[in-house]
Order: sequence, then C-alpha cells, then structure tokens
Amino acid sequence: MSEYERVRGGKLKLKGESDKPKKRKRKEKKISKTPLVDKDAQSHGNWWKTTKVEEITGSVAIEFGSRTYVKALDNGLFTLGAPHDEGEGPSPEEILTAVMISEKKVAFKSGYDKYLRVEKDGTVTGRSDAIGAMEQWEPVFQEGKLALQGYNDCFLSVDPDDDAIIARTKKAGPEEMVTIRSHITREINPLKDVPTEEQGDIKQIEVNYVKKFQKFQDKRLRISKEDTKELEKAKQEGAFHEALLDRRSKMKADRYCK
Repeated sequence: MSEYERVRGGKLKLKGESDKPKKRKRKEKKISKTPLVDKDAQSHGNWWKTTKVEEITGSVAIEFGSRTYVKALDNGLFTLGAPHDEGEGPSPEEILTAVMISEKKVAFKSGYDKYLRVEKDGTVTGRSDAIGAMEQWEPVFQEGKLALQGYNDCFLSVDPDDDAIIARTKKAGPEEMVTIRSHITREINPLKDVPTEEQGDIKQIEVNYVKKFQKFQDKRLRISKEDTKELEKAKQEGAFHEALLDRRSKMKADRYCK
C-alpha cells in the first residue's frame, strides 16, 4: 500500500504549478460612490442655490420667481430678464460677480465691470467703479428664504410697472424673496458633518463602534450576531447608542463595560 500511495500522488498537478499552498486573497468590499444629484441645480443649467453668505462669491445670478434673473442693461440700469426653459442657465448679461466684503455683506459687479448700488430714489444701478457703503448688500437668510438688503435698509425687488430692479421696501415680503445661484465648482458631501463612526449602514456603524471601543486582547472583533432590526428600531426611538453599548456589553467587547 505504501508504494501505491507514492505512485498515486494525490491530485493532478499542472505544469508550472507550485507545491506551495495558495494564499487566499481577501475580497475588498466595493464602496458604492453614487454621486449625489442636485435636481434643482440640473433644472437651472447646473447653477445651484446658495444657502449661506459665504457661498455667495464668484459667478452668481439673482433669480426672482422661477428661472427669471436680474439682467444688466448697457445704460447702467437693471431689469428682469425673460424666463428661461428648464435645464437652461442664465444668459451672459444676467451673470454677476459676487465679492465678499465681510461675514455679512457682499458686493455685486455686472458684466460691464460696474458695481451695483442703490440710488436715492431706490433705483438699482450699475455705474460704480469701486465699492463704497452704497455698493454693499446684506443677504438675509431666514427659514430657507433669502432677501437682499441694500445700504438704505430696503430690500431688492422688481418694479411691477416696468420690471426695473429697485430697493424701496423696508419689509421683506414675497415680492422681495430671491434666490442667488452660483456656478462655481462645489464638492457635494452629505456626510461631511457626520462622525466617521456614524457613516454606513446599521451593520457597518456597529462594526465601527466595536473597533473604536473593543478591548483587543486576541485582536478579533466580537460582533453581536443578534438581528439588527432592534438597532434600527432603537435609532428611530433615539436610543441607538444605548442599544449599541448593550450589544457590546453582552459580547464583553467594550472597555467601558464591566
């Protein structure tokens, strides 16, 4: 039998195949990087809606209503441009350059290289070569809405008689609500304010916290095998972290659990 065993030699060997056992390669989990789509920006030619003062810089457009923008005229006045189709951005004469002056105030320059200001009669013009007190605007954000306040404490609006751009009303109502759209490149990251441990699905979050708090005597992760439905329920009820700690304590895998 011993000679037979030597001849049989086990499994078939192919030419060039090594006798050394093959190491199994770990398959890395592919993280889905599905880009976040801003449908509102897409419908405006990829001009996105600003939501805070520091975003109002570079190329911008001031929108009244839906896809109608403040338009510069060659005589230094401004009017409301014609409505654009869905998916279309503002025209060149409707594009302004925003300049941050302070944490609260900005200035706007037209395509004619002149700064917007409010005249004594409340008319908005673009004839200034430099930024002074009259060329400064304060974006006022409140409850997801925006109004632009001029140096005269009046808000930007449209004259209903001739579509001229004015600032004559000291109280911001529906007619004074605007949207300032930007075209500068931005990185959309919905998780930027979410702690690293909180990123991922329920299972991944539990693994993240185990890695953070586990006592690594044997360098092996101890993950609860209980159903994660209880964790999902706890998250909805606001007791997510307590539930995670309870699961880790049952596994005796947390340095804060006795």
